[in-house]
Amino acid sequence: MEYVTHPLIREETIERRIYQLAIATNALLKNTLVIIPTGLGKTAIAVLVLASRLLNENGRALFLAPTRPLVDQHANFLKKTLKIGEDEIVAISGEDVPEKRVKLWETARVIVATPQVVENDIIASRINLEDFVLLIFDEAHRAVGNYSYVFIAREYIQRSKKPLILALTASPGSDQERVLEIIKNLFIEGIEIRTEFDDDVKPYVSEKEIEWISLDVPKEIIIVREKLEQSIKIRIKKLKDLGIEIPEKATKRELLEFQQILQNEIASSQRTELFETSSLLAEILKLSHAVELLETQSIESFRNYARKLLKEGAMKGSSKASKNIASDPNFRNALTLALRITKEHPKILKLKEIVSDQLKNKPDSRIIVFTNYRDSADFLVSELSKITPSAKFVGQADRENEKGMKQREQIEVLEKFREGIYKLIVATSIGEEGLDIPSTDLVIFYEAIPSEIRAIQRKGRTGRGRKGRIIVLMARGTRDEAYYFISLKKERNMYERIREIKAIVENQKKPVEQLKLISPIGIKILVDSREMRSEVVKYLRDSGVALEVKNLEVADYILSDRVAIERKTVEDLSESVIEDRIFQQMIKLKSYQRPILLIEGDNIYQRLHPNAIRGAMATIAVDFGIPIIRTKDEKDTAEFLLAIAKREQEERRREIVEHFAKTKRTLREEQEYVVSAVSSVGGVIAKNLLEHFQTIERIATADEKELMKVPKVGEKTAKRIRILMTTPYSEADKYDIENL
Repeated sequence: MEYVTHPLIREETIERRIYQLAIATNALLKNTLVIIPTGLGKTAIAVLVLASRLLNENGRALFLAPTRPLVDQHANFLKKTLKIGEDEIVAISGEDVPEKRVKLWETARVIVATPQVVENDIIASRINLEDFVLLIFDEAHRAVGNYSYVFIAREYIQRSKKPLILALTASPGSDQERVLEIIKNLFIEGIEIRTEFDDDVKPYVSEKEIEWISLDVPKEIIIVREKLEQSIKIRIKKLKDLGIEIPEKATKRELLEFQQILQNEIASSQRTELFETSSLLAEILKLSHAVELLETQSIESFRNYARKLLKEGAMKGSSKASKNIASDPNFRNALTLALRITKEHPKILKLKEIVSDQLKNKPDSRIIVFTNYRDSADFLVSELSKITPSAKFVGQADRENEKGMKQREQIEVLEKFREGIYKLIVATSIGEEGLDIPSTDLVIFYEAIPSEIRAIQRKGRTGRGRKGRIIVLMARGTRDEAYYFISLKKERNMYERIREIKAIVENQKKPVEQLKLISPIGIKILVDSREMRSEVVKYLRDSGVALEVKNLEVADYILSDRVAIERKTVEDLSESVIEDRIFQQMIKLKSYQRPILLIEGDNIYQRLHPNAIRGAMATIAVDFGIPIIRTKDEKDTAEFLLAIAKREQEERRREIVEHFAKTKRTLREEQEYVVSAVSSVGGVIAKNLLEHFQTIERIATADEKELMKVPKVGEKTAKRIRILMTTPYSEADKYDIENL
């Protein structure tokens, strides 16, 4: 075997493959999207580009991957292959506190990180991309919509002195618009594509055996399904009576698209009949999901979901859709029948048989079972653990009554899987991207999926270094079959579309335009760290606002010493009313002299009865005396915040001061807070006054001339302080202190 020889690559660590060298050579010339099947060395290509870039340019490199396990995997690979100090290669994720991240950003030469933490650190000004000469996007197909990759790429092109982008993916998808969006968002100038059938790739591809197993659904399950389908038909007929035509076999995607159109109509017209239509559509979606679980997962998955719907329907403040389903005789009858079924779904039995046979014939096998749903993952692990040591591998996000896996737990599961402590893992979609598990020789799709991206990624988990086997389980006569053929068709179309797009992109001779750098405008806003997920902070940054991110006890945005904003989307508002926490938040907000509740979004009555929302808003406006501002969307919100901040900081010359709902301040902070609350006295002047006079008592008794000796205290401010400190309460109405 031949290896790559390079001044910055360790000897005998990167195999010399012609196609990888050719791709890397072209990627060094322009921003490049590399599309290559999983298992053919995307990371090796990244190393080749990274090493050459660092050798020839004075700067640093940033390598992004969507999950912590992938970040750690890439960082470890770089440490093994790059001939630079291991302490110069660091992995960063949200588990690292901001103070630690700041030090790592300053000292590391190669940083591997999750995109969310990089986005947050850019917004909070903890990182400057000026000296980064290479930015690598792993799983680049994610660079659509509001995903962090999009924001980071734009920032990088704006700020880097010598930018170069390398984007890597096994499958960007077959949708031409989506692929073009990725290319636009990542400023791609060239595309490098390889398949397992290309002559220069074939020698390195291990054989994959693909088997599709169709199974008959038992009559007992079909009877339950018929009850659910009857419920769906009744609702489709009601929609038809309202003038809305929906196909009986509409896909989930079609239903969701129609729901979005309907939500937009409701927001613009507020027509009463549309609310009923929206509820019916939500009911159809929930019932369709129940059918899918019953057909393609297990009886237990359906039972759990049905119980959840019954529980939701009985809850105070639950949606009309949940209540209607919970009281539907067909639905309740379906659950009763399902509870009586003693047979298991045929997929479970077949899965156990496949796993047992595999381990009997190859005791050292590693097996990955993919499923769409966490409920199914838990159930499958409990069943398969009876055969072999098994573990689940799911994402970090918490679900109702279920915790996600922390990053360290994910890493631990993968390590135990590699070592053979676990012979089998059951993974949801997080397991589809980038896992480097060369010894996996059996991949089982518990259900077919309509996404060609996910199908390609799942297949890429095997056949990496030795012969692999792929089995797709399908319930005959169900959406399993439809999804399978959809993904096959999309996969065939994908490469054809990409080659067409490649020709278009590479025939455009126009170079990537250096984006205009946004200049600071002298406005500062204090932002609660939980707001970092919203687009509001990005719009503010794009406007040149300096953002300081903190864990705020009060409010989401602080615009001055007296103005604080609590931001609620219409969904948040409903949740806050249901959970009875809105008024507690308003009490805290009143610690500011000019508090504001900002409600974002159009369809304010989408979840609760209008009177519940009106009652809450009336209490906030009248009893609490807190003004309410309505905004259309995140951009509109950002523009409102900026307008108020400019008025406070530029016109009124007010400083930003963080207030607290309870006394969590030190005595020094309490003194500063008391003095800063005086009209025209912000945080800076408060500190100056206290440093000069030392006590609040001396400030209160000082005359105007003494006060004016303090830096930044003019005649007007001194006069206001004297009036405040000396005017009897009974005579206070004589003065309009704002106009003094």
